[in-house]
Amino acid sequence: MSLNLLAVDLGAESGRAMLGRFDGERLTLSEIHRFANGGVRVRDSLHWDVLRLWNEIKHGLALAAAHDIQSVGLDAWGVDYGLLDRDDELIGNPFHYRDARTDGMLEQACSLIPREEIFEQTGIQFMPINTLYQLVAMRRANSAALDSAAALLMMPDLFNFWLTGRRASEMTIASTSQCYNPRDNRWAFPLLERLDIPARMFQEIIPPATVLEKLTPSVAKDADLQNVCVIAPACHDTAAAIAAVPASSSDYAYISSGTWSLMGVEINSPIISPASLANNFTNEGGVAGTFRFLKNIMGLWLIQECRRAWTRNGAEFSYDEITQSVASARPFVALIDPDDARFLHPDDMPAQIQAYCAATQQTIPTTHGEIARCIFESLALKYRWTLERIEEILGRKLSAIHIVGGGTRNELLCQFTADATARPVIAGPVEATAIGNALMQAVALKHLASVADARQVVRQSFALKTYKPRDTAQWDDAYARFSNLMRH
Repeated sequence: MSLNLLAVDLGAESGRAMLGRFDGERLTLSEIHRFANGGVRVRDSLHWDVLRLWNEIKHGLALAAAHDIQSVGLDAWGVDYGLLDRDDELIGNPFHYRDARTDGMLEQACSLIPREEIFEQTGIQFMPINTLYQLVAMRRANSAALDSAAALLMMPDLFNFWLTGRRASEMTIASTSQCYNPRDNRWAFPLLERLDIPARMFQEIIPPATVLEKLTPSVAKDADLQNVCVIAPACHDTAAAIAAVPASSSDYAYISSGTWSLMGVEINSPIISPASLANNFTNEGGVAGTFRFLKNIMGLWLIQECRRAWTRNGAEFSYDEITQSVASARPFVALIDPDDARFLHPDDMPAQIQAYCAATQQTIPTTHGEIARCIFESLALKYRWTLERIEEILGRKLSAIHIVGGGTRNELLCQFTADATARPVIAGPVEATAIGNALMQAVALKHLASVADARQVVRQSFALKTYKPRDTAQWDDAYARFSNLMRH
């Protein structure tokens, strides 16, 4: 008998409910519900429309009722959270990580506690969007919500609470917060205390592939579902995606490619060292007792924002049309550091890219194709830079790169990555996050014995494509220019 699983995957641009059918050897996926996501501006603040998302999740459950599902698992983006009062009611609308309230908060925190101490306790990359700096912003603003909060739940934990009534923090999502100690598998209470962040808010930490509870009676009634259990698969979307990397050895780097590019390796214990701090790497929780030693890279957000800006100005392109324009544009006109702060929440991404090129005394890209090509080439070169830093820290060379997620559809970027890094790139599966979500549910329900078995299922079930390096000499020349940008 096949196992029917519902994987709910919430991304920054969209969410979907995916039906997974596992027959013991292969997994098939079908989309039963998709919905838009994004920030909503209220006055001067950017929020998530959390009640609409909740309604979409319940609609996906209702559609799944026709498929005799045994369980549901939910994953989402990192760092954001909701606060509950003592009656378990949501306090306000959860903020979007791109809200400007965190501007300057990283520096505020580091003026109180040295970066080295924060990193020693958390092992997490310093980014202004991190939960820690969102909480520092609330404290600096004397937030009444922070003072009255009885519980903090990361976004997937919040939805799991509404689905089951159980308050818990799944480890992979907790680890994105920079409030978690990966060595001790506990919240970093000494750090939180020094920043005057209430310890009472932080919940029990549970491992991935934990069976939570059955759906609450009200949710079960609304969705017409009975005896369906909720599983915390790997609640951070990147952790779920990495669980679906179709590798049979450890000699590889991965890129989970979407709005963000998460590039790293899977390791057995966190690397909290001067070198990882100096290069701003992160140690996030993984599945089966592993950690994801990686770097967050701005990713396809850059091209998404360009597309939005071009549409506002009356030039509407599909992503395929943008890729075609890249193929015909001049190579290496200009390069950017994709992680420059000006690209985090721009009003006009193409204008910001042009301003960066002007400030770094490069030729300014002018056409849509030149701007898009600048983005793709720069991403590929940032992958090479990141790969070299990983290899230096590990003390060994990695033989291949696995790219998973929506970015695998961009064949040009996959080829650029192979060319820039001089490594074969194995692309796929596209739906890695939903696949990892579903297979971790199968592990939780004892239909699979291990993550290694789950990855074998991925190899048996989904098509992969390999890109071999070519034209590496011109990429070496471009990398010299890019490396100079990274030093300034």
